[in-house]
Amino acid sequence: MTSSSDFKQLPHKLLVIPGPIEVSDEVLFANAAPVVSHVSPDFVKTFGDAVRLTREVVFTKEAQPFLISGSGTLGWDQVAANLVEPGENALVLHSGYFGDSFSDCLQTYGANVDLIKAELGTAVAQTTIEEALKQKKYKVLTFTHVDTSTGTSVMCYHCVLSDAKAIAETVRRVSPETLIIADCVCSVGSEEIRFDDWGLDVVLTAGQKGLGIPPGLSILIASPRAIKTYETRASPVTSYYASWKKWLPVMKAYEAGSGAYFATPPVNLINSYLVSLNQLTRTGPSLEDRFRLHREASKRVKDAATELGLKQIALDPVFAANGMTTLYYPDGLGASDVLPRFAQRGLVIAGGLFAEIKDKYFRIGHMGVTVVEEERGDIDNIIRVLQESITEARRQKA
Repeated sequence: MTSSSDFKQLPHKLLVIPGPIEVSDEVLFANAAPVVSHVSPDFVKTFGDAVRLTREVVFTKEAQPFLISGSGTLGWDQVAANLVEPGENALVLHSGYFGDSFSDCLQTYGANVDLIKAELGTAVAQTTIEEALKQKKYKVLTFTHVDTSTGTSVMCYHCVLSDAKAIAETVRRVSPETLIIADCVCSVGSEEIRFDDWGLDVVLTAGQKGLGIPPGLSILIASPRAIKTYETRASPVTSYYASWKKWLPVMKAYEAGSGAYFATPPVNLINSYLVSLNQLTRTGPSLEDRFRLHREASKRVKDAATELGLKQIALDPVFAANGMTTLYYPDGLGASDVLPRFAQRGLVIAGGLFAEIKDKYFRIGHMGVTVVEEERGDIDNIIRVLQESITEARRQKA
């Protein structure tokens, strides 16, 4: 086998959890390429191209990408270790499980954290954010763009795309020195994120969701303002592996066309990532078309669930993410009634994650090739299996 056009994945259950997701044949083939030196000329070019194209996915010209072996969680450590000094204040907007986790990470590195919790299925109101920012000086404000535990997005009453912008506008107006940190692990690639236009300071994400590669790559984009904050901090960075003192020279070297070393990058995963980036920005549907396709697929799945009488966690449809759907089990049913029926029909979905309601709901992911490659028929398959599984489970319990 000499090219990706000859390669086809082995038959397998369709993976439709909120990440990792299905990947294209071309991406998986790139991951199976012979391993090369991380400072070889070919890989230096691959890594440099990946850094450059990462900017395009979030619409930034000047921000600095960091591509580091690790999970999306490593992005929290980078923020906490490089941008917040011990004793400084952090404001965390909480819309689910990952708000708790980001708060815990910040506290681990010595930050004083204030947590604002939204009502389950909603997002924190702009007026509440403004009031908090007026109470004290915060070094950072963090929010989760799409919380995969609840499937809710921080958004306004028009669409998901505007509220990250609204949060940034509120922060810039009320507390312009506060850095704006967006946890976009489950939104990059499936939701529109305009880094420069919205005035974001950090977008942190990972490769195994909307970016469509196997797990293992932590991706973070930092604004010039964030880099300046790191460079002028008064105390040493509080992490070794997550330190930008180690990684910033490496990223700049690869983009400039020369190899550099701190820790070995995931060579084959970077190969896969570049293939996916090219599909996202060059060879596949445009980014705008991808966002539209995700909106349309999301509506189809959610409409089908509504027709079955299923209730979403999001209290209003405008709070629901486009890359996933979270649904309460019907009365009298639970995970053991629903998840195995999906698996028997060849689909892998996820149970609940958010502790308060963990056993009351399930999650379906619809991102990446499952949405964009419509000829696969994945969305049709999801809807069919959802209908069959719920109908059968209800009938058996009757």
